[in-house]
Amino acid sequence: MSLAPLFTVPDAMGMRRAMGRFLTGVAVVTTKHEDKLYGMTISSLTSISLEPPILMISLNFGTRTGEALIESGKFAVSILGAKQESMARRFAVRGGDRFGDGEFDMTENGLPVIKGALAQADCTVVQQYDVGDHQVFFGQVTTCRDRDGEVLAFKAGRFGSFSDFGHAEIPWMF
Repeated sequence: MSLAPLFTVPDAMGMRRAMGRFLTGVAVVTTKHEDKLYGMTISSLTSISLEPPILMISLNFGTRTGEALIESGKFAVSILGAKQESMARRFAVRGGDRFGDGEFDMTENGLPVIKGALAQADCTVVQQYDVGDHQVFFGQVTTCRDRDGEVLAFKAGRFGSFSDFGHAEIPWMF
């Protein structure tokens, strides 16, 4: 058994490496401002509350999507399936036409969601905070839908899929 390294105060890369060990799902967040669509790939998505239904997303400062989201006060989230890596990559790069060559559905708020995503949610921002180098948005889910399928996973800079152990589902509402 190897000895773990000493605890150190992390620099940005050390923090990224440590948190990269945490397996996450992959989502695309979209918004619209002045009839222009914006979107980006995120792995920082959390369900905060069930009653009322509230999601939290976190975006780096200075993103066009974040700036548009502040102005619009609305966002949509598409949780991607294992076969949607190309969409994750499309929305992860700076620049380029994210919406031109894909299939999208529209939410009641007029925001695009990725067709065939495992889950889609339409949200209205209820609070926004600046924390560290990120903008954190809390959105009340106004409508959502989901379907079965394999999730697209992300760990240590790589896409993959999740395999469960075949156990019975654990009831998570106590």
